[in-house]
Amino acid sequence: MDTQTIALIFLAAFAVMMVAIGVLSTRQSKSLDGFVLGGRNVGAWMSAFAFGTSYFSAVIFVGYAGTFGWRVGIGGIWVGIANGLIGALLAWALLAKPTRRMTHNLDTRTMPEFFEKRYGAKGLKFVAALIIFIFLVPYAASVYKGLGMFFGEVFTGAGSWFPGMSAATVCMLIVAVLTGVYLVLGGYIAVAWTDFVQGLIMIGGAIALMFAVVTRPEVGGLAAGLKKLGEFTDEFGKTGQLNNLFSGNVITILLPVILLTSIGTFGLPHMVHKFYAIRDDKAIKRAAVISTVFSLIIGCGAYFTGAFSRLFLEEIPEGGYDAIMPTMLMGAFSGSGAGKVLLALLILLLLSASMSTLSSLVLSSSTAVTVDFIQTVKPDFDKKVQMLLTRLFCLVFVALSFVFANSNITIIVSLMSFSWGVVAGCFIGPFLWGLLWKGATKAGAWAGMAGAFLTVVVMTLVSMFQHGGFTYAAFQTASRNAPTFGAAAMVVSIVIVPLVSLITKKLSKDIIDRAFGGAADVAA
Repeated sequence: MDTQTIALIFLAAFAVMMVAIGVLSTRQSKSLDGFVLGGRNVGAWMSAFAFGTSYFSAVIFVGYAGTFGWRVGIGGIWVGIANGLIGALLAWALLAKPTRRMTHNLDTRTMPEFFEKRYGAKGLKFVAALIIFIFLVPYAASVYKGLGMFFGEVFTGAGSWFPGMSAATVCMLIVAVLTGVYLVLGGYIAVAWTDFVQGLIMIGGAIALMFAVVTRPEVGGLAAGLKKLGEFTDEFGKTGQLNNLFSGNVITILLPVILLTSIGTFGLPHMVHKFYAIRDDKAIKRAAVISTVFSLIIGCGAYFTGAFSRLFLEEIPEGGYDAIMPTMLMGAFSGSGAGKVLLALLILLLLSASMSTLSSLVLSSSTAVTVDFIQTVKPDFDKKVQMLLTRLFCLVFVALSFVFANSNITIIVSLMSFSWGVVAGCFIGPFLWGLLWKGATKAGAWAGMAGAFLTVVVMTLVSMFQHGGFTYAAFQTASRNAPTFGAAAMVVSIVIVPLVSLITKKLSKDIIDRAFGGAADVAA
């Protein structure tokens, strides 16, 4: 049985399972709260896996693992460690309980709603929803990245399934259709259940991948593989760096990515959303541990695998860094029966990683329109119509992400690079301080949001000026530094909110009491 047949069997079983979960979850998603939050009654395991699978898309296994594995070798694991200990463990420890309690107290379902009620500012809600609308849809489009290339390597004849479509487009279409079906049918409950199943696939795939790569003749075991890596010359002309966890190049190259991908989870609405829906404080403690272990396995597994790419490839493939992992894995495993099964499992791993992230992003984007935009303009919005529109916009945003991922709309492609940094930068300061400090003011929140956005804009303009002036080519060049700009925006947002809050008008006692009071009513 060839690789394509095995992968098709896996894919068919996976698709049936995803649709079945969507159908079975329909009963629990009839109300808006049920659709968006799962009735705020989601347990520890599903909440933890929903957080972890939303965190990691196919980008980490294809784009990041290949890029940083080739550039810094084994040191890339530091990104995975930081993702686990900061992006997951610290996020749960610092934010989960107060987020759950305050969103109960304020009766909020989305981050823009949180800003409105916590700071008494409808304008903040509107601007936050606008930021989500503009930047999360391109971000959703970016989760397809890497899928198509790997899919095309396995399903060499996929382009003939739908005339006029490439194998990459067929793969993206499968992701879009399956995600749209179970999300529209079951809402957050369906997302949580599918994330749990997809998370198990991701863990199994990551462990199998690490074992398979290390035992390949090209590597020859962990000790031999590390020794071989030390003989390569890195991009700075030095040897003995690619097998060194503490190489100076690691800090230089990885620090912006570590800051952006680890601390950024504190301000991303589709990540924080998991804390709104969890059942109780006991579930939070369990979910924190589960989510951390999951993140360490997936994050470290991806970068660990990518670190050995130089032992399989003599040079960077024609497709660039993004082609490293697909080329490496297809070359290593397509010749044996066990290898073909592994490749089929990896297809499911990448599909799972992408679909889980996509569904969370789409749910945040659709509620930004129906809950935050429309309800602000029309407070007496009919609940049944709102529910119907929320489902409809889920479909719309899935379709848009598919179109953008397959288009050559250059501005959309460039916005993808900035999406994570802009959203996390604008929201992290107002959300973090608003959640943990009674002294955070409306002016401080506005300053944090504006300061972060302007930081990205100014740094982008400066970079463009340094690379040829204010042209689109210069903008594309500047977008390569988007992780650094995003990390700087987050720092500015976190610093500026308390500074401005200390010298501006305090919020009314009623707002503060409502936000911070009543914890006993929702505690376990």
